[in-house]
Amino acid sequence: MSFYNDDIKILDKKDYPKKEAKPSKVYESIKDLFDKLDLKDGITVSSHHHLRNGDAVLNMMMLELQRRGIKDITLVASSLFPVHKELIPLLEDGTITNIITSYISGDLAKAISKGKLKGKILMQSHGGRARSIIDEDVVIDYAFIAAPSCDPMGNISGVNGEASCGSMGYAIADAIYAKKKIAITDTIVAYPNYPSDITEDYVDYILKVDSIGDKNGIVSGTTKVTKDPVGLKIAKDTLKVMKASGLLKDGFSYQSGAGGISLAVTDFLRDYMIKENIKGSFASGGITGYLTDMLEEGLFTSLYDVQCFDLKAIESIKKNANHLRMSGSEYGNPEVSAVVDNLDVVILGATEIDLDFNVNVITGADGMLMGGSGGHQDTAAGAKMSIIVSKLFSSRLPVIKNRVDVIATPGTTIDVLVTERGISVNPLRQDLIEKFKASGLNVMTIQELKAIADNFMGEPNDIKKKDRIIGYSEYRDGSILDAIYEV
Repeated sequence: MSFYNDDIKILDKKDYPKKEAKPSKVYESIKDLFDKLDLKDGITVSSHHHLRNGDAVLNMMMLELQRRGIKDITLVASSLFPVHKELIPLLEDGTITNIITSYISGDLAKAISKGKLKGKILMQSHGGRARSIIDEDVVIDYAFIAAPSCDPMGNISGVNGEASCGSMGYAIADAIYAKKKIAITDTIVAYPNYPSDITEDYVDYILKVDSIGDKNGIVSGTTKVTKDPVGLKIAKDTLKVMKASGLLKDGFSYQSGAGGISLAVTDFLRDYMIKENIKGSFASGGITGYLTDMLEEGLFTSLYDVQCFDLKAIESIKKNANHLRMSGSEYGNPEVSAVVDNLDVVILGATEIDLDFNVNVITGADGMLMGGSGGHQDTAAGAKMSIIVSKLFSSRLPVIKNRVDVIATPGTTIDVLVTERGISVNPLRQDLIEKFKASGLNVMTIQELKAIADNFMGEPNDIKKKDRIIGYSEYRDGSILDAIYEV
């Protein structure tokens, strides 16, 4: 009905709406809650991973769906960890048919690589995941939101509660765009719960459970600075690359992964910034205690946090007003102005890199799923200089291949490779090649680096695979980069 015409009925006094108490959103029984839902075969459900390997929510929700006989589910999980091995039987009995995720590791990943998933797995970037949900390429029926704390109206905070996880950036798109949103919490607090990562207007139901998980599982085994002399040499050379690029100056922005070499780069960067009295504008991504220390020391004006990688980062986001939350979309959505587009330097890892600078972080040397893009694609595309740090060979395997097993990040967005034996620059970046050579850096072609590795290790054997495609690597804009095959 339009108010631009006169065909409008005005309410009679007797028909005026009356005050009505709204029903409680809170349920204390998963059975009672699920009885309210319109559950049927073929639904799409989502989860987020801010509790990482300490998450207990996804298994709980999916096992209840299995008990109810719901089949052909598409699971849209921002990431999946070893703790989710309980889902393997749900692949085998057809409860879960398809999976969309940005990262997967552990026994569940191995089961999918061996063909246990009847449908396909789609590997997205974090920014690509947010884009696909916002654009409704992926339509979520039910979003299961692990809430460290929640009030009776549905305001969710990631910093309050026993299982506090800090920023909840990857759950934001789910909370806004899913058809129904369910907060699962072990801590119900008095109204209003603040600061709220997700507000009450986006929460339809609240399920009170005994525990949503263990926040100690947030801490990855890789979130420590390497003590390996080879890794430290790579980190020192990476700092030289940053200096030679001309980007390392007042106001620069930075992101680093949580691997040992990447954290060593951050550690050396901190010392250099103190020595040279350099103050950066912001650091971003998954935030570690190393970056929160730099914030406290005034080396960065602010942090943009999409997920906390350790418990120190959780404490920081509770207390420091300059430690800012951001959503997955604000972080890396290619269709909006995103934080990654303002990055000067990003430090990234690689399972493999090939002669065209394509990077694989999805499968291991055996072809098994063991990781994912996460923010790899997003930051490589957005940053002024993307740097891959890696040993030239590890565990008797060279990092440089003629062609990577699965392309996770296209070589057109990778700028520099730093190894212990030398530095290689993408030929697309002649500007960097000239600067590095002028600075006396040991610049080599990637073919020369590969020849060194092959001389030591020889050419690795091809991975034995079947013909069946079990999934795809998707670029952040929705295009398909590569196929993933059953091992």
